[in-house]
Parts: sequence; C-alpha cells; structure tokens
Amino acid sequence: MYQTFFKLAFTRMDPERAHHLAFRWIRLAAAVPVLRTFIAAALAPRHRELRTEALGLRMHGPFGLAAGFDKNAVAIDGLTMLGFDHIEIGTVTALAQPGNPKKRLFRLLPDRALINRMGFNNEGSAAVAQRLAERRPAFRSVVGVNIGKTKIVPEAEATADYVTSTERLARHADYLVVNVSSPNTPGLRNLQATESLRPLLTAVREAADRTVTDRRVPLLVKIAPDLADDDIDAVADLAVELGLDGIIATNTTISREGLVSDPSLTAETGGLSGAPLKERSLAVLRRLYARVGDRITLVGVGGIEDAEDAWQRILAGATLIQGYSAFIYQGPFWSRAVHKGLAARLAASPYATLAEAVGAGARDASARKESAA
Repeated sequence: MYQTFFKLAFTRMDPERAHHLAFRWIRLAAAVPVLRTFIAAALAPRHRELRTEALGLRMHGPFGLAAGFDKNAVAIDGLTMLGFDHIEIGTVTALAQPGNPKKRLFRLLPDRALINRMGFNNEGSAAVAQRLAERRPAFRSVVGVNIGKTKIVPEAEATADYVTSTERLARHADYLVVNVSSPNTPGLRNLQATESLRPLLTAVREAADRTVTDRRVPLLVKIAPDLADDDIDAVADLAVELGLDGIIATNTTISREGLVSDPSLTAETGGLSGAPLKERSLAVLRRLYARVGDRITLVGVGGIEDAEDAWQRILAGATLIQGYSAFIYQGPFWSRAVHKGLAARLAASPYATLAEAVGAGARDASARKESAA
C-alpha cells in the first residue's frame, strides 16, 4: 500500500514537502492515545531475543533512526510508535539557522538514494533543550542528541560552539553525538583531523561532565565515509585514547561513483545517502572493528535497506544500527520488517544472543586469514 502511495503521490511532490507532510501525519497519529497504542502494537512488536545493551543503556533492539529526520525533537513518540529502538535527533546547532536555500533535497529513485544539502536547518539548541525538558514521553525510548557547528561560526571558534550546545542538551540526552562529518557546512569535515578533533572532543566531554553530575552521558563521534583508511585508523585510536563511548560509521558521502540516475540529479551538490553507500560504510565499519574491537561501541549506518544489511553490520562489529533513507522509500512497516528479519537470522545462526553475534564475521575472517598464513 505504501509503495503505491509513494509512487502515485510522494514522487510527484517536492521531497522536502513530502517529508514534512509525512512527518505531520506521524505527529498527529502519536497525539491520539488510542491510535498510537494501536499503531505501536501493529508496527512495533517487541522481540525479546533482540534486546540490546549498549552505551550503558537498555534498548528493545539494536535498530534506530539516524539523525536528520527529526531535527528538532518534535516527534520522538511518533517515531518510537513506528518501531525504532532509539531515536537520534538533530543535527542541532548552538544558534538557530534556516539551512541552505531550497531546493535542497533530491530523490534518486533508480539508485534508491537521496542527496541532501539541508545545511543543519534547526531551531537551535536552546529551543530543542526546552522542548526535551518539557517532554512527557508516551513510550519508553532512548534519545540520542546529535550536535554540529553553527554555519556562521568560524572554524577556529567551533569548539566553543559545540560546548554551548553540550551545556544545553547533555542533561536531556541518553547519549550525545559530535557530528563533524556532514558535507553541507563549510569547513566542518576539517574537524575530523585528529589535531582538531582531540581538543573538540575533550572540551565536549568536560562540558557534559560538569553539566550532568548524576550520570555519565555517553559521547560518540560520527565520521564520514570519505575518510582515507589511515584517517579512519587515526580517529579510532583517538576515540580509544580519549575514552569515547562510540563511533558512528558513517555519515553521507560526496562520492557519486556508480550512480545510474539522471545526471542532472547526480550532479547536485550535497551528501549522498541510501543504497549506494552500503559497501563503503560497511568497509569503514569493518576497519574500525579491526582497530578497536570491543573496546568501544560501533554504530553502523549508511545504505541499510533490510534485515540482511542490518545483520551484516552486526557481524562486522556494530552493536547498534541506524537507518534513514530506506525509511523514505519503504514507509512505516520498514522497522517491523527489519526486526522480524533480524530475529529470524539470529534464530538460524549459531549465536544465542545479538551480543554474541557482534563482530563474529570479522573475527571469523581474521581467524581464517591467520590459519591460511
């Protein structure tokens, strides 16, 4: 039903307008107690065998919604109602900003992909913090907060900008993510260099610790798929050195390799997400796991379309997985299908729990390599 509606209605709309329309429906449904309970029962059945512990948090499962869909924390209950085990809001910046000029979101239908150059459009960390403080959740949910640099703030002042958002948002976050990997804010990806990333992450960690004194807020960093292998290794080593809780791999890519959509679309600037990102994001995840093992939590995101993609990320070392673009293409039953498929794959595997499966593929590959040698 959704696929038919998507083809007949959403594909005829501007993608950003369609997003806001669908978002409004989710929020309206979640506002009606009887309706949200009915929808959650249908779309968010819980599989006990998928229960996950990560970042010191207990979750119904490993599958969450990546940052970018709910930038301002306005539909957490609605998205939980659809079955996501954690919701990552944002990216949120210290100052409110409108983002880049429209048109800034494009569908690449033959590639099952999106290009966006939204530019961190959001209401600012003060407004989002107030909304989170006033929230009265209808469902138990894990909420991550993804923070980024305000566009008008010079790169040299980026750390103070992130610290401002941290001081406002850390107390409301189940975990906090430093986003230094979006291609849509000038100079942002320069912060992935370890000489810039070390003081930034250190300052954010210190700000979170002095702001929230009754618990330790887990801190993660989100990296780009376009990093060279040596740079991936450097970020992994830095994360371990600083005691970070996790790395999210990966954000969108600036690569356009292998696309089959109309060149007028593929030439649009911005970050590419969806199916074409699948292999590269998986390769980055495998490299990270080979470097850090079980010392920190890895979150796999990028090109996840179905349960098999999610399962491969788990075997490659991801404790948590996230999606976004396939949600646009597959609709409200997507999360349910992923959970059902994951449960089936776990049952058919030699592993008793998901925790046992995390990194199993990478360890098996390493063992085979050593045996052959």
